[in-house]
Amino acid sequence: MATTNNKEIVYIPLEDVDSEHCALIVEKGLAQVKGVESQKVEINNRRAALTVANNETIGSAVKAIKDLGYGVPTVKNTFPVLGMTCASCAGSAESIVTYEAGVISASVNFATGNLTVEYLPNITDASKLQKAVQAVGYDLLIVDENKQQESLEAIHEEKFRKLKSKTIWAVILSLPVFAIGMFFMDMPYGNEIMWLFSTPVVLWLGKDFFINAWKQTKNRSANMDTLVALSTGIAYLFSVFNMLFADFWHQRGLHAHVYFEAAAVIMAFILLGKLLEEKAKGNTSTAIKKLMGLQPKTVLVILADGTEKQLPIEDVNAGDVILVKPGEKIAVDGMVTAGNSYVDESMLSGEPVPVLKSKGEKVFAGTINQKGSFQFEAVKVGKETMLAQIIKMVQDAQGSKAPVQKLVDKIAGIFVPVVIAIALFTFVMWLVLGGENAVVQGLLAAVTVLVIACPCALGLATPTAIMVGVGKGAENGILIKDAESLELAKKVTAIVLDKTGTITEGRPQVTGVKWLNDDHSTQTVLLSIEKQSEHPLAEAVVKHLDGVATTPLTLFDSITGKGAKAAYQDTTYFVGNKKLLAENDISIDASLQQQADAWGSQSKTVIWFSNQEYALAVIAISDQIKETSVQAIKEMQEMGIELYMLTGDNEATAKAIAEQTGILHYKAEVLPQHKADFVKELQQQGKIVAMVGDGINDSTALATADVSIAMGKGSDIAMDVAKMTIISSDLTKIPQAIRLSKQTVATIKQNLFWAFIYNLIGIPLAAGILYPINGFLLDPMIAGAAMALSSVSVVSNSLRLKWKK
Repeated sequence: MATTNNKEIVYIPLEDVDSEHCALIVEKGLAQVKGVESQKVEINNRRAALTVANNETIGSAVKAIKDLGYGVPTVKNTFPVLGMTCASCAGSAESIVTYEAGVISASVNFATGNLTVEYLPNITDASKLQKAVQAVGYDLLIVDENKQQESLEAIHEEKFRKLKSKTIWAVILSLPVFAIGMFFMDMPYGNEIMWLFSTPVVLWLGKDFFINAWKQTKNRSANMDTLVALSTGIAYLFSVFNMLFADFWHQRGLHAHVYFEAAAVIMAFILLGKLLEEKAKGNTSTAIKKLMGLQPKTVLVILADGTEKQLPIEDVNAGDVILVKPGEKIAVDGMVTAGNSYVDESMLSGEPVPVLKSKGEKVFAGTINQKGSFQFEAVKVGKETMLAQIIKMVQDAQGSKAPVQKLVDKIAGIFVPVVIAIALFTFVMWLVLGGENAVVQGLLAAVTVLVIACPCALGLATPTAIMVGVGKGAENGILIKDAESLELAKKVTAIVLDKTGTITEGRPQVTGVKWLNDDHSTQTVLLSIEKQSEHPLAEAVVKHLDGVATTPLTLFDSITGKGAKAAYQDTTYFVGNKKLLAENDISIDASLQQQADAWGSQSKTVIWFSNQEYALAVIAISDQIKETSVQAIKEMQEMGIELYMLTGDNEATAKAIAEQTGILHYKAEVLPQHKADFVKELQQQGKIVAMVGDGINDSTALATADVSIAMGKGSDIAMDVAKMTIISSDLTKIPQAIRLSKQTVATIKQNLFWAFIYNLIGIPLAAGILYPINGFLLDPMIAGAAMALSSVSVVSNSLRLKWKK
């Protein structure tokens, strides 16, 4: 990055801009971006040189380039932010990173304590971001990703231990102050004893509030620490003044009251509130901790000479052969090479029944081997494993912000300055209208306003609910990519289902074979022909005849669109459709024809096996409907959702599947590009549409839909595009996801209602609004307790989501 005439020249690296034409398109696109004053694409350097007015323009420019279909290599990272104490801290840390040169987007989630940032690696890096965050009094934890969670856990545990110790000491030291201030005010040296006990509470145990408040003030911002430091600081200093200069009030005919108990007890309550909040926030992230705990730390690798060696998980490479003993967790993704066993995959898929794994089957990190023992070759290790990707997806989703959060962030941003203004206004109003004790009561009312106001309840309302909701989804085999789709799923009114692989298994299976006169003697020939055939249906026949011996054939020939033929012991055999038999004048027995017609009416695919004279067998193949599909479809219809099935199959097949599953609306012979058009049609009718698919051909429709759901056993592209993934490919998870969305949104609304109502009622009460009516003034200590409980109650309400069905 260079500077010219106070304007910054920023270099944005480019991908796929390979010609002058591409360069012109990019330049034209950048010219439309507000804040870009000049732009030039340097093809040879593969970069765009921009003159920009400010850093925010860089993000818009990168988005514009990506929208044009070209690439910008950026780095996206998540760093834990240390030293945050409230929602306003998250706001100030986020804004400082956003304004850092080269940052495209930044988001700080107070509930997870994480900064998610995307930046241009040629302009900035993790250490520069860390320095920027340190400048405003926080810190970023930058370590190797594998160790990040462990060091983070250690840091959080240490922080929690210190907070617990501070809270215990604050409570112990506040008790005598509270007792004297409330019941033994006239005892000799009472004020001095209270001063002695409250000083360490306010100035030693509460020193972090004052330090952080000063850092905020230096950066012209304010947060919860500012409110705590002002309220306890004013009460403490006012009490010290009254104790040392009591004559000042006596000369004016007033009694010199001290409020050490208010300062000490407020500090103790706030520390207790933070302790409970930290404890509860720790519980909201149990889903991630569970997922992380699934991977074992060491594995047993079989070396080239056949010996076994125990290695740490970090040292395992793709291609290593790993031995898994009964009851052990599988460490990385791979393919079974020897042995077989049942594996419990419930932690990933939510399916309780263990799955049989034999040679050639895939196994996944984090799943648990049952009673057998087997060896497998590591295929994906480290960040590549399915478990690692699930963890990353869950973390990203928990860190994302729901649309409602944007409004809450704006309110939280101005909350503290507004509260300080209200406290000053309260003090002034008491001075003007308050009578003889106006100064004291005005000061106490201002302190109470500062104490009772709670930006944290507002800041935690949405992220804690999202965090628990996403975590609960992951535990049940539903991966949710972002908060927005979790919030939107409850509004879905129409669901479009792809047939193959979504409603059905997606694997053709032989459902019936009828042999002429029950003569099975030629099935070895049938198997041998199908083993050489490349047709997808041939695989179903091979699977069905597993265990039958093969025989050598001659003159094998694949006949496109019809089947295959081969010779065995001077006889020619045919496998294929009826057209193939008709062309070769092969006769069909009436009993076989009758069976073929019956299967055809059930929309099954029929293939024939014959010699050169007559048909020997007829075989029915169909794509089986998943066991759970009918139940899931019924559940969704009972929820009042309209279901539509789309398939590329013919009308007869589509109709049969629709009848068997109870789907009322279906479309047959739909081409992949028309699936997205159909979704748009429904959207134009005012419906909120969810698309459920599993294949590459569904990706456009998934991208078009309001809520996109991919089947976990489908293609990677479908899962990349979709905002939700059902790991087990079980449709009954969709009603579960909708119920989870409803519960999460309800929790967010409850939290926000409580946070707003608490502040709307609490602040006027603290200011003394009831004093002219009934003489009621809220005690600052009670205000401190209420403030402490408000955050805890919001987090606890979010935790209730965990126990809901």
